[in-house]
Amino acid sequence: MTDLQCPARVFVARHGEAVYESELLSDAGGWLSPLGRQQARELAESLAGERIARVWTSDMARAVQTGEIVAARLGVDVVVRKGLREFGVGDAAGTTGDPDPFAATFAAWLAGDLAARIPGAESGHEVVARYEAVLGEVADEHRGESVLVISHGGVMCMALSALAHNLALSHSRDLPMPNCGVVALEVDADGWAARSWAGTAVT
Repeated sequence: MTDLQCPARVFVARHGEAVYESELLSDAGGWLSPLGRQQARELAESLAGERIARVWTSDMARAVQTGEIVAARLGVDVVVRKGLREFGVGDAAGTTGDPDPFAATFAAWLAGDLAARIPGAESGHEVVARYEAVLGEVADEHRGESVLVISHGGVMCMALSALAHNLALSHSRDLPMPNCGVVALEVDADGWAARSWAGTAVT
């Protein structure tokens, strides 16, 4: 983790609105809609005063496209990391998703049961571990700098709530993450701390 004398400031944003080839569930990346591209441009504008040093992004196409749009407007590089991707659909791949096959597992995660597992995919502990590994890499490489991470709504709501010591796991239950919504993080003596969540200050 980064040196507390020069900690990184990390802005974690959900990708822009996306469209998909099929209505069936899969781990395919999708791609940005015209609105999603506009949301990415607006995200870049909102961060123009933060002196972002680099954009890190999930390897899923909708996140990569968001990151590339933001990075181009801010004049910085893009780094891709698989550990930032959305949780996998597992055995639900190829189904319609009705009823929601993830609702019970996600509810268990937000209630603190990170041992719960999406059938055929990851447990909450595994999701948090791979997410934490990438954020640690980001913090170590950007000491004293501000950086943007592009990720996904589900994994952000669960993993960031688990990692930030000043958030409860249930924090996101009534606070869904909008497209290009941002969570601002810093490192303090207790680890990761959230400073804002989708535009609302966190104490």
